[in-house]
Amino acid sequence: MKFGQQLRDALFPDWKFYYVDYSGLKHFMYDGVEKGYTADDEAEFVKLLDGELDKVNNFQQTKSAEMKRRIEYCEKQVGLITANKATDNAKREQLKVIEREIDSVIGEVYELAKFTRLNFTAFIKIVKKHDKNAPFVLKHVFNQHLNSRPFFKENFDELLLELSRLYNIVRNGGVDIDQGKDPQSGNGQNFVRQTTKYWVHPENVMELKLYILKYLPVLIYRTKGSDKPPNPAITSIYFDNEKLDLYEGRIEKSEGAEAIRLRWYGDMDNNDIFVERKTHHEDWTGEKSVKERFSIKEKHVNDYLTGKYTLDSKIERLREEGKKSEGDLREMEALANGVLDSVRTKHLEPVVRSFYNRTAFQIPGDARVRISLDTELTMVREDSFDGKQRAGENWRRTDIGIDYPFPQLPEKDVCRFPYAILEVKLQTQSGVEPPQWVVDLIDSHLVEAVPKFSKFIHGTSVLLEDRVDVFPFWFSQMDRDIRKPSAKSVGISRSSSPRGSFIDIDNMVRQRSGGRAMSASNSQNSDTFENDIEVVVEEEPGEHSSHNEGTSAATQYSHNYEGHTDRAADEGTSLLRGTQYSQGKGKKSQSWLQTFNPFRRSEGSTLASQVTLTSNMPCASRENSQIKRIAVPVRVEPKVFFANERTFLSWLNFAIVLGSLALGLLNFGDRTGKIAGAAFTVIAMFVMVYALMLFQWRAERIRRREAGPYDDRVGPTVLVVVLISAVVLNFYLKLSAGL
Repeated sequence: MKFGQQLRDALFPDWKFYYVDYSGLKHFMYDGVEKGYTADDEAEFVKLLDGELDKVNNFQQTKSAEMKRRIEYCEKQVGLITANKATDNAKREQLKVIEREIDSVIGEVYELAKFTRLNFTAFIKIVKKHDKNAPFVLKHVFNQHLNSRPFFKENFDELLLELSRLYNIVRNGGVDIDQGKDPQSGNGQNFVRQTTKYWVHPENVMELKLYILKYLPVLIYRTKGSDKPPNPAITSIYFDNEKLDLYEGRIEKSEGAEAIRLRWYGDMDNNDIFVERKTHHEDWTGEKSVKERFSIKEKHVNDYLTGKYTLDSKIERLREEGKKSEGDLREMEALANGVLDSVRTKHLEPVVRSFYNRTAFQIPGDARVRISLDTELTMVREDSFDGKQRAGENWRRTDIGIDYPFPQLPEKDVCRFPYAILEVKLQTQSGVEPPQWVVDLIDSHLVEAVPKFSKFIHGTSVLLEDRVDVFPFWFSQMDRDIRKPSAKSVGISRSSSPRGSFIDIDNMVRQRSGGRAMSASNSQNSDTFENDIEVVVEEEPGEHSSHNEGTSAATQYSHNYEGHTDRAADEGTSLLRGTQYSQGKGKKSQSWLQTFNPFRRSEGSTLASQVTLTSNMPCASRENSQIKRIAVPVRVEPKVFFANERTFLSWLNFAIVLGSLALGLLNFGDRTGKIAGAAFTVIAMFVMVYALMLFQWRAERIRRREAGPYDDRVGPTVLVVVLISAVVLNFYLKLSAGL
């Protein structure tokens, strides 16, 4: 579909006269080109373009100011309602009117964000068409005009915070019931924790935020004792070595695989650095994957990594102050020593930096549902593997800060991820279903499920492509448009403004008419937003936060891709179902039992399928097409190996029974019986050898987590034919001897 048609379909009817006249500008330019485009035509086109730019910019600024005034008015009315002496029913009725007005503001904020995005795209496209068809170049001049009217730089986060706070106060009867609550409390032990990740297209980010804040308030992370506005930026430095051992362990989900990173929140002048270690454990080990961390001052980081600084003084100070238990202090010391030991023994150094701005949604003190949205995700190289000293002797490079989109960096050093990352963390009691609005959200058009997505894995695989042999499975999803048809039941829908029915709250307060009682609004949020929430650290279980995560992620992943193929499953179908990347270009199993060599190990890494990388892979220009492997999320539990062993023992049981029969015939039979016994002895020996070969072949494929198939049709067929032949031979010889 052409952009002009997209613009006509997407515009908000009430504002249609304030959108850029894309069609008129395009026709004026094409008409001028047909007649012979002159300097006068160019001057007139620039005049028209500036007029459209002024129109869009003025309308956007006016509507933005209007939204702020409407929010301020609602705040004042809430204060009047809570201060009056009306009955509770009368107050609820008045707050219901305020809530409808807030819903209207939310709808208009969404439309305003879409208005900004559509018009900015329209200006970029019309200038591009102009430079392509007209004899004049307008791009550089227009960029100056555009920067002088920066409507496209409008940040709606401030409006979101105000709407979130106001929405929760109104829905909780105008009372701040969360005052004094610890936002990180409520994390009990008898809960099932589940974490899933999704991609969000930039066009859906604002709609997603507005949808979520109707159910969860925006959670503000603020350092204790700080009055500065919170900075949503989060930056992490991931460590690895030249062989990328940590990357390989994480992508292959090896037992005990580590990920080590240094993280800070907000600006570069933040002096508190968190040293974190994630350790992956398989479910069958009985241990959960864990994330541990401790804080250290920035000035001590380099000395700590070289072993010149220890945490002894800090631990002793904490012990004297009594802020930590003795067990916590021992764990902190063990963690610090463990991280330092890994850095030394594995020769770890800074490899990849990840940067993003995080918006978190959670009811303070209630951890049942926690949602975070990471936007402007960018990965940057920190290594010196190619001889270029990026960080030098420092633990992070100093030529960049948090100045997204990092225009000073060369393209080969930076990967700007095209989507936002949504992480949904549910903590519910066993057997309790998650809230329906969460289920509707993850099934909606707003998100694309990408279980086990990792910023570290993606950044390393893209920026250090020449050193990576195995790529993450989500690379195939980068090549297609993740946008889906809009679902009417989920998202933001805006009707006409209710201001006509927005009665004067002042008059209602004076009248205090409580005769017409109105039932309280049923809300899924019973807690309010706390304006001054103090949070020291942010909790993030990461890729392996829960022992239940793998099961749910694998299930979602399978469901997501089964829709692409309707072929029936049989013995030859891959255990992962056929997908465009796991089997499309992958090699099938070799001939019968790996060409009579079942014990031979294939070269390369595990749990991978081969694909040819093309030039449209994400965030990197791939000059040479080469064979790489894509890691597929396959979970192998001990019961799979035990099932293979039981099958082997069943084959042996059959061989022993057949061998016992053969020995009886050889020792006590006549001439015909001895011949039959010899035949059955050979068959029994063949069964034992075949069973051993089949057992080793399957065990090797399971160990490598290959996709299958695991059945063998040749061996059983040959065995049945040989057994029938031996029985027929026995009958024939016996009948011949009788005649």
